[in-house]
Amino acid sequence: MEIIKVTPRGYCQGVVRAIRTARQTITENPGVPVYMLGMIVHNEFVVREFESLGMICLEDPAKTRLELLDQINSGIVIITAHGAGDEVFRKAREKGLTVVDATCPDVEKTHKLVREHVTHGDVVYIGKKNHPEAEGTISISPRVHLVTCVEDVESLPQLENILITCQTTLSVLETCKLINACMQRFPDASAAPEICNATRVRQEAVMNLKDTDLLIVVGDPRSNNSNQLRRIGTESGIPDCLMIESSADLTEEMIRDKKRIAVTSGSSTPTALTDGVIAVLEHYAETSVFDLSADTHSSIL
Repeated sequence: MEIIKVTPRGYCQGVVRAIRTARQTITENPGVPVYMLGMIVHNEFVVREFESLGMICLEDPAKTRLELLDQINSGIVIITAHGAGDEVFRKAREKGLTVVDATCPDVEKTHKLVREHVTHGDVVYIGKKNHPEAEGTISISPRVHLVTCVEDVESLPQLENILITCQTTLSVLETCKLINACMQRFPDASAAPEICNATRVRQEAVMNLKDTDLLIVVGDPRSNNSNQLRRIGTESGIPDCLMIESSADLTEEMIRDKKRIAVTSGSSTPTALTDGVIAVLEHYAETSVFDLSADTHSSIL
């Protein structure tokens, strides 16, 4: 059995920045309640680690960031790497909260692009419904129209001076397909794809894999960029693609008789978790003994 450690994989700079910001906020404000408005990044292990440090993480898929603010009356609120709409910042400050912004710079770049364009035109935003990044972007203006599939493009109203842009963590292949659909509907539109470089190069690394029996993506099921890596693997012709959260999810049945296994991870996945998966696979490749104790990963922060 050959184990392919796909590179790059793991944390992107936006995630590193958000984690550093959150850790620093807790350290510098002892005794002050620190809230995270949603998951700092979409990884349950990271969230648990921060909760152990005293952070209060507010997450409810049925509520927007604006609605989650109703649960906070004092202290510090951290905006996650996914960003938030202007109304969230305004409401937090009106409540007297200290706002710490951990928004990824790539998301901020998209927000700036959208804010500038809606002053004189409409924006077609390709994104995932109910994803916090999409939620924040479409809240900027009524002139931002969310598109999740080709059917959404067909149902758009008549628009003017159109800019097409997108969520930063989408599939390169799917986004290209939807941009083409938008251009067919609105031939005079301009496109500014905003898939971040970290997402793009991780997807390209998967697309370039050859003669691979199994692709293992280490990531949280709520992580869009992790899900897209698995999807890219399938669309690239890899026979078996699966996503796990850690080595604890591995079974011998998953890897038995596989000759070439590639391992990657989403940009919100701690390196220690991916290293743990690789350690188990390498132990199995050397000994033919499936032993989860081979995973010896340390603290994820």
